[in-house]
Amino acid sequence: MDLNLDAPHSMGTTIIGVTYNGGVVLGADSRTSTGMYVANRASDKITQLTDNVYVCRSGSAADSQVVSDYVRYFLHQHTIQLGQPATVKVSANLIRMLAYNNKNMLQTGLIVGGWDKYEGGKIYGIPLGGTVVEQPFAIGGSGSSYLYGFFDQAWKENMTKEEAEQLVVKAVSLAIARDGASGGVVRTVIINEEGVTRNFYPGDQLQLWHEELEPQNSLLDILNAAGPEPMAM
Repeated sequence: MDLNLDAPHSMGTTIIGVTYNGGVVLGADSRTSTGMYVANRASDKITQLTDNVYVCRSGSAADSQVVSDYVRYFLHQHTIQLGQPATVKVSANLIRMLAYNNKNMLQTGLIVGGWDKYEGGKIYGIPLGGTVVEQPFAIGGSGSSYLYGFFDQAWKENMTKEEAEQLVVKAVSLAIARDGASGGVVRTVIINEEGVTRNFYPGDQLQLWHEELEPQNSLLDILNAAGPEPMAM
């Protein structure tokens, strides 16, 4: 996810939405960067729209925030007029309308996920042009490039809640390992008939893949670690 001054604040991100047998799991990393500088290492890219619908944000931080703010406001009005919660489909279509009508100005890809009494758990991807695509799972952000093959292999229908969340956490940690623009902690949101559960997985407790370095508290820990002897002068 990206911020903008000259370089936009970008959520050069990994975002994921997965359906399972009974609901959806949304997941994201937490790195927001301005070029090569990490502006926020613990941002929350999974934003509440209504009691039962959340959105994962990628691309320009400013653009994704303003779209989410507008849609939250519209859905609040809609809920009051209807006297019942908005559906996931209506929420996704409102985002699609804003994204499509302002496609020349916006630089954000979003994944909408939620549960409603009509259709159960649903995931909708809304990529850059403002299309809306209902999918069993959706991945987005710069880190998603590294995950297509993994999801082809690992995703299956009718997963349990636990299987779906484990898949999401594993996928985000794999993307963090490869993608320099993704990092920090992993956040998940589980939405089903019972309500919403938020979970948090600290970066130093994520699985390490290939040649990743162990987490360090300080540069001094690295410098003081036993290493090759300095060159004799």
